[in-house]
Amino acid sequence: MRSADAATLFRVVLAVLVVYLVLARISPYLIFGVIVAERVIDALDGYFARYEVSKGKLGFLDYVRASVFNNKALKAQVGRYNEMLKRSAPHGARFDIAGDRAVEYIFWALYTYLALVPLWVFIVVIVRHSFVDALMGSKGTSSKQKTRFARIVYSSNLGRFMINVPKVLAFSYLAFVYIYGWPLWIGYALVAILVGWILLRGTAEVWENTR
Repeated sequence: MRSADAATLFRVVLAVLVVYLVLARISPYLIFGVIVAERVIDALDGYFARYEVSKGKLGFLDYVRASVFNNKALKAQVGRYNEMLKRSAPHGARFDIAGDRAVEYIFWALYTYLALVPLWVFIVVIVRHSFVDALMGSKGTSSKQKTRFARIVYSSNLGRFMINVPKVLAFSYLAFVYIYGWPLWIGYALVAILVGWILLRGTAEVWENTR
């Protein structure tokens, strides 16, 4: 098994661990740490995949500079490894998306079950992901992102920040609500921000894939 696929499966295991920790009312600070670890691994699995196809030639700092700081020379190098990756592991990107959805659904299901998130929110997220993923799958593993709007919302560093930070904050804070009784309205606000950005990203994907 490729290290990137193993990382994806490990992320799902961490999400299941969060379910146990929450239901057992174990320290929400530990839960926060596990959720952060899951997000970090999600950010690194792309590097693992490209490291393998480069046969160890792609350094981690070079990957970060290309991905985060948009170094043009290094981006071109990583782009060549991307093409090699598509040929050697065509399932990789879809497997990663499946892991993303599994992890997210586990968290939504947990807090819906605990009545901390309204059922309709979970339904909206499922419907959004189902139709957007179907459109995305019909065109490939991701949108071409021809428009500036889609690039900013979906693939830019800002876009990644705006989807990952609300995920960590919302899913971690709800654990504090359940275990320590922290104010639920703050959790609702964080969930609203997260769902709003999920819908905005979905709009960008639909726009790109229906043009």
